[in-house]
Amino acid sequence: MAIIKPLNGIEPKIGPNCFLAETAVIIGDVEIGSDCSIWYGAVLRGDVNPIRIGDRVNIQDNAVLHTTYKSSVVEVGNDVSIGHTAIVHGAKVGNKVLIGMGSILMDHVSVADHTIIGAGALVPENSRLDPGIYAGVPAKKIKEGSEAIGAAALKNAAGYLTYKEWFLKENQ
Repeated sequence: MAIIKPLNGIEPKIGPNCFLAETAVIIGDVEIGSDCSIWYGAVLRGDVNPIRIGDRVNIQDNAVLHTTYKSSVVEVGNDVSIGHTAIVHGAKVGNKVLIGMGSILMDHVSVADHTIIGAGALVPENSRLDPGIYAGVPAKKIKEGSEAIGAAALKNAAGYLTYKEWFLKENQ
């Protein structure tokens, strides 16, 4: 069972049919929607401000979600994949988004629906990303948004719904 800790009288809320890896850590003011998966070593630290996760979201191994006290919150839409070792710090992420492995989103970043952020990208504080594909340090748009980009992000998230079910069945 994951480490789930209340803090300052606020207990994390976990939606139905979620997989929480044994080494995942979920603290404080965190709400997770339905059919989500929080993988090994992931940390969702809602200690200084809220973290809100939509439905069918996967937060992969060693990813970190956190905020800045009295300044930023984390909001993640539906059908989102947050890649291995990614950091989402006080950012708002739309629906059908793929955040690549090792990428970093800083405070007050806003990511539109149907967006892919490439592995290792750094999205600086206060950035507003329109739909598309972004890569680099700092992240720059390398491809305009399209339904195909949203479909690719959705396909990734759908794969994790399958993986989640494998782990839920194994642990029954």
